[in-house]
Amino acid sequence: MKRLDLYIIRKFLGTFFFSLALILCIVVVFDVSERLEKFIEYEAPLRAIIFDYYMNFIPYFANVFSALFTFISVIFFTSKMAYDSEIIAILSTGISFNRFLVPYLISATIIAILSFFLSAFVIPNANQTRIQFQKEYMGKKYANREANIHRQIAPGVYIYMSNYSVASNIGYDFSLENFQGDTLVSKLTSTRINWDEKKGKWVINNWKLRELEGDKEIYTTGRELDTLLNFMPSEFSEDPSKIKEQLTLPELNEYIERMRLRGSSNVTEFQIEKYKVWSSAFATFILTIIGACISSRKIRGGMGLHLGLGLLLSFSYILFMQFSTVFATNGNMNPLLSVWLPNILFTVIALFVYRTAPK
Repeated sequence: MKRLDLYIIRKFLGTFFFSLALILCIVVVFDVSERLEKFIEYEAPLRAIIFDYYMNFIPYFANVFSALFTFISVIFFTSKMAYDSEIIAILSTGISFNRFLVPYLISATIIAILSFFLSAFVIPNANQTRIQFQKEYMGKKYANREANIHRQIAPGVYIYMSNYSVASNIGYDFSLENFQGDTLVSKLTSTRINWDEKKGKWVINNWKLRELEGDKEIYTTGRELDTLLNFMPSEFSEDPSKIKEQLTLPELNEYIERMRLRGSSNVTEFQIEKYKVWSSAFATFILTIIGACISSRKIRGGMGLHLGLGLLLSFSYILFMQFSTVFATNGNMNPLLSVWLPNILFTVIALFVYRTAPK
């Protein structure tokens, strides 16, 4: 690695981490001013505010802003190099533009690996602590308002509840159906089912069991039945939009498979979250190339025009990502395509600006 590479890498990473730290400080100050009343109302301890909330809040937002500030950082310091005639001097020594981009790609690799590691492993664990703090000290407890709950808890085994109370862990109008192929083998119905914390089991109250054996039907009734079923109270007491934020990449894969088995309707949201882990890391390379190619040429308007163009493209990327994921969630678009479509489009833009960059 040559001195020039170290010079560009130092400028890239230095600008990136400094600008990211600056925006995080601003975000934290605004967040404190907005939530201070809640902290006082719920008597949140200072230690919990700092270590349970903000120490886990910072990595989450740092990763959210990483792609945007990668782009802005590249444009800022590269534009300054261009207007100080440093790039002209570099290219005039015989160094090709491709070779000039190498330290940019090395820096982008460092940021992409860091972003992937944070998204896949660190941030989900941090979110668990942050969300638990919000439940205790910010009044953000989840109330399950889902009605007519259907779940497939095992192959051929289905449950139904008219509704579920998170406060008491009780499900009402419960039924359990067991199929072999397309044939109903047994059906258990009850007025309610509740979770016994001490036993770690579900207790079914006032139950009726109908079993089908050929042409025979056997009816059994009872007042109370302890049973182990393949679902937990946490599946109804957690906000689905928060669950996906708390799962590491391996846990997310397992959760998606479990949701597919149960025929869940919101599996697409979790697939999008999974694919975003990979696409966000890849976006770092695309935005780095676009930023370097745009800002390496002197143009009328100076650095301000470069930054304006950079902000326009970066916000266009974010907006396009939001549109495509909405189509996947509420429409029929493939989740993998919806997440990667912005990267595909901006890869085409990257190739175009690369061809027009000064060689």
